[in-house]
Amino acid sequence: MAAGLTMLSLPARCLLGPLRQPLLAPPRRGSSGPGRRWLLSTPIFYVNGPPHIGHLYSALLADALHRHRGLLGPGSGTDEHGLKIQQAAAAAGTAPSELCSHVSGLFRDLFFRAAVSFTDFIRTTEPRHRRAVQCFWAALQGRGLLYKDFYEGWYCTPDECFLTQAQITERPDAQGRPCKVSLESGHQVHWTKEENYMFKLSEFQEPLRKWLQGNRHVISPEPFYQVVLRWLEEDLPDLSVSRERNRLQWGIPVPGDSTQTIYVWVDALVNYLTVAGYPDAHHAWWPAAHHVVGKDILKFHAIYWPALLMAVGLDPPEQIYVHSHWTVRGQKMSKSLGNVVDPVACFKQYTVDGFRYFLLRQGVPERDCDYYEEKVIKLVNSELADALGGLLNRCIAPSINPSGIYPHFSESCFRKGSDHIDVEASGRALAEDYELVASVDRLPLQVTDYFEHFQIYKALESVVACVRQTNGFFQRHTPWKLCRDNPAEKCWLDTVLHVTLECLRIYGILLQPVIPATADKLLSRLSIKPEERAFTDLTFLPRYHGKPCPFEGRKLGPDMGFAPGLASCTMQWFKKVHKLEFE
Repeated sequence: MAAGLTMLSLPARCLLGPLRQPLLAPPRRGSSGPGRRWLLSTPIFYVNGPPHIGHLYSALLADALHRHRGLLGPGSGTDEHGLKIQQAAAAAGTAPSELCSHVSGLFRDLFFRAAVSFTDFIRTTEPRHRRAVQCFWAALQGRGLLYKDFYEGWYCTPDECFLTQAQITERPDAQGRPCKVSLESGHQVHWTKEENYMFKLSEFQEPLRKWLQGNRHVISPEPFYQVVLRWLEEDLPDLSVSRERNRLQWGIPVPGDSTQTIYVWVDALVNYLTVAGYPDAHHAWWPAAHHVVGKDILKFHAIYWPALLMAVGLDPPEQIYVHSHWTVRGQKMSKSLGNVVDPVACFKQYTVDGFRYFLLRQGVPERDCDYYEEKVIKLVNSELADALGGLLNRCIAPSINPSGIYPHFSESCFRKGSDHIDVEASGRALAEDYELVASVDRLPLQVTDYFEHFQIYKALESVVACVRQTNGFFQRHTPWKLCRDNPAEKCWLDTVLHVTLECLRIYGILLQPVIPATADKLLSRLSIKPEERAFTDLTFLPRYHGKPCPFEGRKLGPDMGFAPGLASCTMQWFKKVHKLEFE
C-alpha cells in the first residue's frame, strides 16, 4: 500500500487560506498562470517503514510551490500495495493492512506537524482508488495494449521493479558472499520467472520522444530532462504490469483473472488520477498535473506513467519536478547504518519552521544534499534568528521606537531621483541606500521566477541577500544615535525605521510559503492584516514612489514571541548553540 499528498489549486489571490471559487471552464493546456487549476502532488510514499527527512523534503517542496501559487492544496498519500509491503508486514509479525494503517498514520501525522497544506491524502487501499485502477486496467485492455506472456529477469523487491543485466552488478553481502544488486539503489535483486500481463510499452518510444522534444521544460531541473532523453535512445522493452497472485496477494487483483495481481507501480501511479476524480470527473483537473518526485522514481514518472496515460487516451502531466536525495554526514541514509533521520525529532530540536527553512534553503534539486546537526543550527541562527529576527527586534525596540508605531517616511530625507549623486546632495540617503531600494523592488519578481523554475533555494538566497543589505542600511545610519528631540534628526530616524520595516514586510510576505508560522508572527508584529499579505500587496515603499502608505502611523502588533530571535521557537536554537558561550 502507498499514500500520497495532492494539492488541488484554484485561481487565488491570497497565499494563505483555502480558495473557494472554482473555475467554470476546464484548464487550457500550456497556460501556467495563477488564474487556472493546478493539481500538485508529492510522490506516492511506500509505507514499509516510517517517514524520514527525504519524504518530508518531497512534501515541503510541493507545499512551498502550493503556498506560493496560492493553491487550495495538492494531494499526497501512501502506496500500500506490493511485495515490499507484504514482506515488511511478515517481518513485523502483523497483517499488511495493520502495517499500512499504522505507517500511513505516521506519514499523515508528519505532514500535519510540518504544516503541509494538502487537500487530499490518499491511500491505495481506498475503495475509490480500487475502482479507478480497475477502470484504468479495463481501458488498457480495451485498447489491445495488454497481453499475457512469460517473463523472466532480475527483480528488486525494495525498488519494486525489474532490471536488465546492464542495471545490476555484483557486490559482497554482509557475510562477504557475492550478491547481485541494483547499480542505482544498491538493493539486492533476485532472478524470477513467471507468467504476467505485459504492457506494450515499446509502441510508445517514439510518442514519448516527441512529447519530450516538444515540451523541453516538462521535466525540471534540466539535467533530469537529459537523463530521460538518453533513456529513450535505448531499447524500450514491454513492461510487466502484473505479478502472480500466489507470490503477491497484497494488491488489487487483475479484473477477470484471479491468478494475477496488478503491478504495484501501475496501481500507485493511478493514484494521481484517483484524486482528480477518475474515471468520471477527472477532466476538470487533468492534465493540469504537476508531480514532485525523487530522482530514484524518475523512470516511473517520466516514461512509464506518460506512456500509460497516452495508452488510455489521456495527456501526460504538465510538469515533473525532480529532486535528489539527502545524505547524513556524506553517507546514504540506511537502517543498517543507523543514520536514518527522524523528522519529528528534528521538529523538536529545531522547531517546525526552522527545519522547513533548512531543508528548502539547503536542498538543491539537481544534486544530493547533506544533513548534519551543526549545519542546521548555524544556518537557522545566522539567517533567521540573527539576520532577520535581530533586525526586527532592533527597529521595534522601545528605546528606538518608543511610540510603537509604523513610522512616517520623509521624502525630503530620502529623495526620489534618477541621479543618486544629485539626490544625495539634497537628502540624507546614500548611494548604497538607493541600491537597497532597487534590490528590494526587484525581489518579488526574482522570487517568483525562481519558484517557477523549481529553484526555491535560490529564492531564499535572494531574500537573505536583501536581509543582509537591510542590516547594512540600518547599521550604516546608526538610528540609535539620533536624537528625537531634534526635528531634523527625528525625521531621518523615522525614515530609517520606515524603510527597514517596509523591507521586513516584503520579506515576511515572501517567506510565507517556506516558514508560514514564523512569517505570520513577523507580519502580525508589524500589524499587517491577513488580507494585506498577498503577492498583490508587495508594493514596496509606496511613499518613495509618491503614493500613500496604508501602514504609516499604524500601531505595531503585540509581541507574539518573536524576541530576541526570529520567534519564540528560535530561542531553542539560540540557547542551544550558544550554551557554552553563556556558561
